[in-house]
Amino acid sequence: MLGAVDFGEADRIVTLFTRGHGRLSCFAAGARKSKRRFAGALEAGTHLTARLVSTRGDTHRLDGVDVIKSFHRLRDDLSYIARAMYCLELCRELTRDHQPHEPLFDALVQYLGLLEERKAGPTSLLKFELDALQYTGFMPRFAPCALCERETGDRPRFDPEHGGVVCFSCSPRVPRGIAVRPEVVDALARLQAGERTPLPQELRARSRDLLNLFIAHHLGRRLNSVEFMEQVGTD
Repeated sequence: MLGAVDFGEADRIVTLFTRGHGRLSCFAAGARKSKRRFAGALEAGTHLTARLVSTRGDTHRLDGVDVIKSFHRLRDDLSYIARAMYCLELCRELTRDHQPHEPLFDALVQYLGLLEERKAGPTSLLKFELDALQYTGFMPRFAPCALCERETGDRPRFDPEHGGVVCFSCSPRVPRGIAVRPEVVDALARLQAGERTPLPQELRARSRDLLNLFIAHHLGRRLNSVEFMEQVGTD
């Protein structure tokens, strides 16, 4: 479950991320009062089986749920809450209603599980971001150059509008590009290729800055959970 908002005095509008049908909006009548039908299960991040009834338009009626995994241990620490909320918001904003993204669904469930078990280090969040962008068709390019496909060299620039990193020779074509350190480009390229070696804190911070810039450009806004992570001090 990606989130929910209250509606009226007793109801809720719930946003689900399903494996087979993508993102769905559901009307949960009496969800704020019914202890039998929902039993407090409508919490963001809960992995559940939902009983849905199709209605007119794009909204379904949520008749009941069965919890598969609540990931309740994530709620013991603000830093874990911040990472989980960020991943949920990222999935919600990168996807569209009724468009399945099965690899992304599986990656989200796996990441939340590792996070709850305290087995997901800070670098794994960067890896999840890169995977989420790839699975939804927004994958930035870090190597080779996004314009000429040559090596990015020692003076690369990053430009979300042109898809990622460009070499110094192509930099006049991206006047809004920003200078980026080669080691940051290399680190993100290796993560994107599947390498899982933990990165030093400074490299993680610079890498996250680039991904935040890229995501904000394509979504038209900065994700709300980014500010929460910064307030909490989550790496």
